[in-house]
Amino acid sequence: MQDYRTIEGQVTTETEEKKSRFIANAAFVDTEEKAVEFLNSIRAQHRTARHNVYAYVLREGARMRYSDDGEPAKTAGLPVLEAIQHAGLTDCIVVVTRYFGGTLLGTGGLVRAYTESASSALRAANVVTVRSCVRVEVRVDYALYERALLLLQEAGAKVDEPVFEEAVTLTATMPEGTEQPLLPAFQELTRGAVVPRISKPFYTPF
Repeated sequence: MQDYRTIEGQVTTETEEKKSRFIANAAFVDTEEKAVEFLNSIRAQHRTARHNVYAYVLREGARMRYSDDGEPAKTAGLPVLEAIQHAGLTDCIVVVTRYFGGTLLGTGGLVRAYTESASSALRAANVVTVRSCVRVEVRVDYALYERALLLLQEAGAKVDEPVFEEAVTLTATMPEGTEQPLLPAFQELTRGAVVPRISKPFYTPF
């Protein structure tokens, strides 16, 4: 599977167009069940709103869904979907809630308003790249701790808090493949006494 971009957590933004309020909620979801659960939670929060328009893009099954939720066809859900696609995001849902302000916006106005609302939420979100990574674990004597830490940092690893016991345990996450140069480096540092433990690859934001 290739690396992909998504967002962390959830973010909410609000815009206004001719007194209509547009509240956009964007969130990370990686299954259809989670997407539906999130959509239902937003609907529950905004029961009195006239429209809860949504779109989501999932890596699982390459699924894409959208709904105009009562707005004229292709003036709401499709612009939200296109905002997600334009941002290059996957495993992401955006729900745009509209409270009608009394003035009709017309089809062009609706497209612009829903596009801007969805885009504003995605701009506010923390975008991360999900890639295939491994966990590296090494246990070294205190005398070698600082040099071992430096090896991991120079390799671009994200290092957890060290565990200080009889020896020091260092655990780090790094993109799959980048751990290979560390193996001979630790062999040399510890004179063959330490062989780093490498986990199976897994996908995570990095």
